Amino acid sequence: MTTTVPGPWFLEDFAPGQVFTTQGRTVTESDIVSFAATTWDTNEVHTDSARAAEGRFGERIAHGLLGMSIAMGLVSRLGVFEGSSIALLAVEEWRFLAPIRIGDTVRCQVEILSTRRTSAGDAGVLDRRLTLFGAEEAVVQQGRIPLLVKTKTHPGAPSGSTTR
Repeated sequence: MTTTVPGPWFLEDFAPGQVFTTQGRTVTESDIVSFAATTWDTNEVHTDSARAAEGRFGERIAHGLLGMSIAMGLVSRLGVFEGSSIALLAVEEWRFLAPIRIGDTVRCQVEILSTRRTSAGDAGVLDRRLTLFGAEEAVVQQGRIPLLVKTKTHPGAPSGSTTR
């Protein structure tokens, strides 16, 4: 089931099985260079075209964490979590399955696995599986990233909110 209603969404609006798909984004050489400079991760597989050409992938590839960061940014642009998210709770079972190459266009799919209200009752947890797709729809990264979200009954929630 694919859902395309704009947000923000609150805990009560989500249900297991909902799927959201982001727009695409092309990974550039500049993205990789900027990420290397920001993180100080200058491993030659990312930054040295001559050495990378001799390596396993035959060219420079994006940092794994750059892929995860882009996935999170794409998910943010969906709008359903903006205005209701409180905090990321973990990164679980994250796998780097294939390289992301310069020029690859990636997109992310978010599946809601489960929802539950916290014991305090003023927030809830969304268990989400994120899947990052790369060139030719190959799964390049995947894992679970639970998110703490507001409920409709939290202070400041819009009055008259209805379940989607």
